[in-house]
Amino acid sequence: MFNTLKNAWKIPDLRKKLLFTLLIIIAFRFGSVVPVPFLDASALSEIMASANETALGYVNMLTGGAFANATLFAMGITPYINSSIIIQVLTVAIPPLERMAKEGEEGRRKIAAITRYVTVALGLIQGTAYYFFLKNSGVTLYNEGFSAVFSAVIIILAFTAGTALIMWMGEQINQKGVGNGISIILFAGIVARLPVTVGQVWSYFSAAMQSPESYSQYFVFAPLFVILFLAVIWVIVFMNDSERRIPVQYAKKVVGRKVYGGQSTFLPIKVTMSGVMPVIFASAILSIPSTIRMFITNPSGFWEGFFNAFSTSGWLYSVLYLLLIIMFAYFYMTIQYNPIEMANNLRANNGTIPGIRPGRPTAEFISKILSKVTLIGAIFLAVVAILPIIYGNLTGMHGLTMGGTSVIIMVGVALETVKQIESQMMMRHYKGFLD
Repeated sequence: MFNTLKNAWKIPDLRKKLLFTLLIIIAFRFGSVVPVPFLDASALSEIMASANETALGYVNMLTGGAFANATLFAMGITPYINSSIIIQVLTVAIPPLERMAKEGEEGRRKIAAITRYVTVALGLIQGTAYYFFLKNSGVTLYNEGFSAVFSAVIIILAFTAGTALIMWMGEQINQKGVGNGISIILFAGIVARLPVTVGQVWSYFSAAMQSPESYSQYFVFAPLFVILFLAVIWVIVFMNDSERRIPVQYAKKVVGRKVYGGQSTFLPIKVTMSGVMPVIFASAILSIPSTIRMFITNPSGFWEGFFNAFSTSGWLYSVLYLLLIIMFAYFYMTIQYNPIEMANNLRANNGTIPGIRPGRPTAEFISKILSKVTLIGAIFLAVVAILPIIYGNLTGMHGLTMGGTSVIIMVGVALETVKQIESQMMMRHYKGFLD
């Protein structure tokens, strides 16, 4: 990876893209520490210190700590992700949007514009919810009269503007930088929390050294967490390069004195074909209960049990997380692959899968392979995502900011970005027919 970055730095065009991406990341981190006015920072830090094990702590992890400090980018990229999910689902369900999506570049621009409007609306709703959470928690400085109304408008608009600015940054990375804009911003926020995770693991280990009679188990559990962390990274890298190869045989075709075709090749299908997007989408959906929680002051009865059930260390959260990851993995598979179209392309190019008749049997065979491979990839993502939750419940090491979701996003984004850089380097260094 480092050699790839070193070689990419030598190419002026790629160097500009890398510097532009780095500039956006710096701007994102700068906005993540600029506080919103009219808030009591000390009161907010006391409240968020006890929220690491809740969904609010998870949202704080995705924003790189901006949520806990109520900064300009406190809402993070989550509204844009939710907006993308909504528009993609509606594109399948609503015929006018489906026709718009098939209109080529012009249709994609219209879909992107609609996604932006929905993002701003969701950012306004989430910013309003966060304001009520801050007000109910006694963090706001002005709570009566015109001052309360004015400060509320400023705080909500600041959060909404931060959401729109992050969305714009992501789109600028897509156009002028390297990698996927949403993923890069999430990656920057998660990496920013790595020192916090190291400090948390060290605090467990130091507690074991200070009072071995009470915390001696952390002599084993703290180093074991580091070993599992490295092992999970290795497994993610291995699975990211894994693929199912469907053999394809092309028939020979004689034109004059020349023979075309006749070669054997394969159709590659990646095990993790959808990358980290199912994990990102599932985590964004499960952050909705925490948004609802912000509107309610001191929930009791049914609502208290409801929000406790959605704690990131609870069993219901883990089950829903697993199911949503599998669902979004299949959703992305249906978007990326069309077995009927793949079978038609093979038949049009005189290609066949050995032992499978062309046409409908080939489409059904490809569909079965896609379903099996998608299930393996989805289960892998789900297990890695919930493994730290299970480990925390078994060992008592709760509140660690670096969970399975963070590792999947971090490693997946790094690998995808490096592959994109390598592909762009290959485009600029291909060998011509005169070489």
